[in-house]
Amino acid sequence: MLYSKPPFFLLLRKHAMTTESTYNALFICTGNSARSILAEGILNKLGQGRFRAYSAGSQPKGEVHPLALATLERLHMPTTGYRSKSWDEFVAPDAPVFDFIFTVCDNAAGEACPLWPGKPVSAHWGVPDPAAVEGSEEQRLKAFKDAALTLRRRIELFLSLPLQRLDAMSLQRELRNIGQE
Repeated sequence: MLYSKPPFFLLLRKHAMTTESTYNALFICTGNSARSILAEGILNKLGQGRFRAYSAGSQPKGEVHPLALATLERLHMPTTGYRSKSWDEFVAPDAPVFDFIFTVCDNAAGEACPLWPGKPVSAHWGVPDPAAVEGSEEQRLKAFKDAALTLRRRIELFLSLPLQRLDAMSLQRELRNIGQE
């Protein structure tokens, strides 16, 4: 007998595989020194192994902003292993294939991005650049904290989505809505 749909046991197997899979996400900002680093750290912590986050920039600064690391530390997030890197690293043949790509700065959202392998769902989650804030140390720390809290709120909303039940268009719409929160 030919099936028009896969047999039930194959559906169960497929579902078991997708619920156990790890999703790869890439956060992009131009300099890859602040916002994308914060987002990478937050998703890696809150994603609890279900997500693997990365970050990159179109014109990386070459170093992570010290207040980005200080902010992650204040939020009890890991602070080791971060570096400012080019998005070119993620188009190499041995690079991870991404399920999600998020731009977190307006400049990066307007740039011509590389062609990413696979079919990642993308969204713009613009956040004001805390590294651009001038003023006292307290004002600068507040800007980084505000950026981190905005990203954390969006990432928490993202993590609450029923990813296995959303089709690509619905998922795209949800991710864009989160970026407007």
